[in-house]
Amino acid sequence: MESQPQPQPQPRRPRGFAATAAAAAASVSPTVTPSGSAGASTASSGKGKREREKEKERTKLRERHRRAITSRMLAGLRQYGNFPLPARADMNDVLAALAREAGWTVEPDGTTYRHSPPPQHQQHLGAFPVRSGESPLTATSLKNCSVKATLDCQQPVVRIDDSLSPASLDSVVIAERDTRSEKYPSTSPINSVECLEADQLIQDVHSTEHDNDFTGTQYVPVYVKLSTGFINNFCQLADPDGVRQELSHMNSLNVDGVIVDCWWGIVECWNPQKYVWSGYRELFNYIREFKMKIQVVMAFHEYGRTDSADVLISLPNWILEIGKENQDIFFTDREGRRTTEFLSWGIDKERVLNGRTGVEVYFDFMRSFRTEFDDLFAEGLISAVEIGLGPSGELRYPSFSERMEWRYPGIGEFQRAAKLRGHSFWARGPDNAGHYNSRPHETGFFCERGDYDSYYGRFFLHWYAQALMDHADNVLSLANLAFEETKIIVKIPAVYWWYKTSSHAAELTAGYYNPTNQDGYSPVFEVLKKHSVTVKFVCYGLQICSYENDEAFADPEGLSWQVLNSVWDRGLKVAGENTLSCYDKEGCLRIIETAKPRNDPDCRHFSFFVYQQPSPLVQGVICLPDLDYFIKCMHGDITGDLVP
Repeated sequence: MESQPQPQPQPRRPRGFAATAAAAAASVSPTVTPSGSAGASTASSGKGKREREKEKERTKLRERHRRAITSRMLAGLRQYGNFPLPARADMNDVLAALAREAGWTVEPDGTTYRHSPPPQHQQHLGAFPVRSGESPLTATSLKNCSVKATLDCQQPVVRIDDSLSPASLDSVVIAERDTRSEKYPSTSPINSVECLEADQLIQDVHSTEHDNDFTGTQYVPVYVKLSTGFINNFCQLADPDGVRQELSHMNSLNVDGVIVDCWWGIVECWNPQKYVWSGYRELFNYIREFKMKIQVVMAFHEYGRTDSADVLISLPNWILEIGKENQDIFFTDREGRRTTEFLSWGIDKERVLNGRTGVEVYFDFMRSFRTEFDDLFAEGLISAVEIGLGPSGELRYPSFSERMEWRYPGIGEFQRAAKLRGHSFWARGPDNAGHYNSRPHETGFFCERGDYDSYYGRFFLHWYAQALMDHADNVLSLANLAFEETKIIVKIPAVYWWYKTSSHAAELTAGYYNPTNQDGYSPVFEVLKKHSVTVKFVCYGLQICSYENDEAFADPEGLSWQVLNSVWDRGLKVAGENTLSCYDKEGCLRIIETAKPRNDPDCRHFSFFVYQQPSPLVQGVICLPDLDYFIKCMHGDITGDLVP
């Protein structure tokens, strides 16, 4: 008897992670068809990959658009509603602020309750549109709870779903109903927030007891930048008595340390590799007497070549002499004008400086400083070194130079480095990018749907930004050799004007490829992460001065939010530094909240803050209403309101 063939079982279709793995394997190794051709499968795989890449880009655009809307909403709540929201507020912060506005107490762990029951009289005030589950703070329970239920509910607990990111703007608040209130069914409707008093809903949050209470918050050291001019162009201490008075005043304010600029144009002024440190040695000895820490800045840029400057420090004279014969060591703009603010990184690897490259000149200067002051490093007196990587010490191109008659809020100009190898065509830059004081809409490159988003524009901007990052990488590699086991600091500029436009024109000319469809700061911070530096963000100031108007489409808070979160997400340390010379009470509190946001679940904060003074403190010109109060708030050991 012939055996009947048994039916073959159908193979099970993979599901879940197995299906994902199978699909990935199929995309890598396409199955060959009986005809011996895998072309169709490969073509399908390639098409699917392109679709996935397009979807990723669309997702990035949607996320960026959502963040921009959220940033404007939070800015409106701060400006017009007096809500004390931190710089990186999320939905939980907004809900907590609304709850406090309504008279509730919200603890840091989310516990929400009232100190006393609300009155029984009803008064229609209009409703805040709040969404949630079953919390007494939600619209549902406010509409449906009875007066008796409202009075009897005690300390309902508000919990945050641990599966969600605490920094997410889409965080969901999950409420747990107090079981004691279950005996009062919510069947008697009370419209909206009628069970809350009017004065509880419209009270001024800035007048509450705990708004300005920074007691017990993280200790943020405060450094004060020493006035430029104490060291003259012959590297001599020009005013010893003035230095003593200024240091004494700083010491009375419990300042943690001072910032000292070590100018390349002074120390190596006359001859290459002939370094004079005598004035700095005398200055450091004075600082040692007051037992304050020192952070030094390797200042490779020029200083003070403006109408308002009373001190002028140029690049070394021997560098300027070389520049007369070879102007390509400097950056040039579209009209062929050279700027001597900083050496072009086109010569980072070109031996045009008496047989040395640009980065070798920087390295020799840093190594000389480290050798000269080895005793201060051993003592721990010098706690950190900041490496100047561009104009004003900031990592950027000299794209908005006042020497070239740039005025805020001009977009600036692309700078050309003639010696960059192999990129002569791209190094020319676009011809329709305007001039220093143009507006984006006045140019064909930066306008809406302009050439910045064309194939040429994208390629050029990527190359332009990459040259900036390569310069940082080259210099920091040698800085880590010179200052081994010492904290290295890099200053990032705050180019916030035109941030609300699609092109972000001012950032593009500065070297940050950060239009609305790109994240131009992440690649920069990946390079800085490689060298484990501390990022010092040049804050936009404690207030926006009157010259900054809506025509500039400026968004300093949006820029700050993007930069600080990008840095913290990469595990880098962050420090802050002010730029403006005018401050007020509101701005003072804003920068303290930015430096150490009290509602941040990760307890992230600045590692230190640098206060730049416009003139010596001994002259009595202090921008903050009360610098002593500001320092104590940063240190976390004071309560109460600012002194008016």
